[in-house]
Amino acid sequence: MQWKHLVIFFSLLLFVVGCSDNDETESVSSEASEPFKLGLILVGPRDDNGWSQAHFEGASHAIEKVGGEMIVVDKVNPADSPNITVPQVVDDMIGQGAQLIIATSDDMKDGILEAAAAHPDVPMIHASGDSAWTDGKAYHSELPMLANIMGKMEYGKMIAGCAAALQSDTGRISYLGPLINDETRRLVSSTYLGAKHCWTEVAGKSASDLKFNVNWIGFWFNIPGVTLDPTVVANEFFASGTDVIVSGIDTTEAIVEAGKRASAGETVWAVPYDYEGSCSEAPSACLGVPYFNWGPSYLDAIESVSNGSFKATFQWLGPDWKDINDHDTSMIGFLKGDGLTSENSKELDKFTKALGDGSLNLWTGPLNYQDGSSFLGEGESATDLQIWYMPSLLEGMDGPAE
Repeated sequence: MQWKHLVIFFSLLLFVVGCSDNDETESVSSEASEPFKLGLILVGPRDDNGWSQAHFEGASHAIEKVGGEMIVVDKVNPADSPNITVPQVVDDMIGQGAQLIIATSDDMKDGILEAAAAHPDVPMIHASGDSAWTDGKAYHSELPMLANIMGKMEYGKMIAGCAAALQSDTGRISYLGPLINDETRRLVSSTYLGAKHCWTEVAGKSASDLKFNVNWIGFWFNIPGVTLDPTVVANEFFASGTDVIVSGIDTTEAIVEAGKRASAGETVWAVPYDYEGSCSEAPSACLGVPYFNWGPSYLDAIESVSNGSFKATFQWLGPDWKDINDHDTSMIGFLKGDGLTSENSKELDKFTKALGDGSLNLWTGPLNYQDGSSFLGEGESATDLQIWYMPSLLEGMDGPAE
């Protein structure tokens, strides 16, 4: 009888321990199943067919992959939200349980730095910033959870410039610029380098016949009464003889106005920016669009927060040259538009391939600044620091540099 009692006792003990383990497992599983919460701060509307929509769709793609939730606040800019600050938005998102916050505009730099200092344990990303770049001019070692992600759109802009030069009949190419800073100077300079190469080396035309000018509206998109009106600027470009506008602003005025004029019988085109679907505004007038694909990077960031490996890193990511339009791997893409002829499309493919395999490096001297002073000597290649902190425009470009 004693033996039977011992067997019953140990059976009951194992049952109780098993139940305890199951309860603990269920508790852990319950915690693990809580959806990841991402806070996304957009400078413009989430459906702008440009910069903000590219971020919104990229973040949406990433959060869907992990079965999470997104807290989105858009139109965070001085015109649309004059009484709302980035630190206020961050505080509110953290209060709602956000585990990662992404601020998506250069204009948010001061705000996200302040927010990161106030919440040093909360992972944050400043898209387009350089606060985590140890070799950069604005490194903030005291912010251990503020990372940076940016795409090497310089390649996309070179492809855009090449497409513009190949298709242009007049050699008059205009760039619709936002505000002036290091980023916008390096992007418009990249566009010019691509245009100059394809005008002279591919099309075989004289460099003196290429007229490349830029006008800046004063912000990333139109603010009535504050910026120049991009619709007016675009039409002034066309009225002055431009036949291709390359856009550098967050919204689609360039392709919209090109589409109107093309529909009226004019031979004009445009290259929009940021968002892969922006050619839909005027397909026949669109030569293509260089765009950002934020999804893969945002997914990596979310997963790093989830597994505890998130760090304040600086990432400046280029295209996946095996397929620059692969949504799972390539940060930078270029979708060709209906306005590009089949012959020019083939030439553009060759140009893109040369950029990808390294046989063509347009950031190689001799290159001078706009005022004639030397930027790169003969055979000298620019460093990432020289390109990122572009202090001027290049010789051969018309328009203000500061």
